[in-house]
Amino acid sequence: MSVGVLEQHPEPWSEDEYFALGETANRIELVDGSLLVSPAPSKRHQRIAYLLAVGLDGPAEQAGLLMLQDVNLRLATGRIVEPDLVVADTEDTGSTVEAAEAKLVVEIVSPSNAGADRLLKPQLYAAAGIGWYLRVEQPDDSVELHLQKLDGDHYVPFLVAAPGQPLTTEEPFPFKLDLAPLLQSRRRD
Repeated sequence: MSVGVLEQHPEPWSEDEYFALGETANRIELVDGSLLVSPAPSKRHQRIAYLLAVGLDGPAEQAGLLMLQDVNLRLATGRIVEPDLVVADTEDTGSTVEAAEAKLVVEIVSPSNAGADRLLKPQLYAAAGIGWYLRVEQPDDSVELHLQKLDGDHYVPFLVAAPGQPLTTEEPFPFKLDLAPLLQSRRRD
């Protein structure tokens, strides 16, 4: 997709037009007729996403769920986002997960998308009724995990794992995430 395609589209985008863009190097999301475009995540962001995916895959499968990375998540008609990870009660066919299938959504906060991951996306996920949201912060080259539970129309803190601590929970399904040792093994002195 070229920038020209975006410049030549003065009207709000439809889902059909959004999907017609095809696969791109950028992360493109559709929110109420507007496209949100982000560059590819940093290497560290991608590494954290991979480690989280590995850590969530087995427990999700044991709970009868599917762990997906960089999948289209339809929150409502005209609202399709691409979280870092989604754990859903869905099949592995097709390219879109419906909000009602999503049990846990994971976003890794990066400087380029911090506002969306801390403010916009949690509001959209809550409005869609997704029960659990895991926000991953990266303070001082470490990782902090914030598991939040839907309470009415917004998320409330459920568990926080400070840098270097594992996150262990029974909800929304049993899992334990301990990224600190894995991240430290990749640092170069």
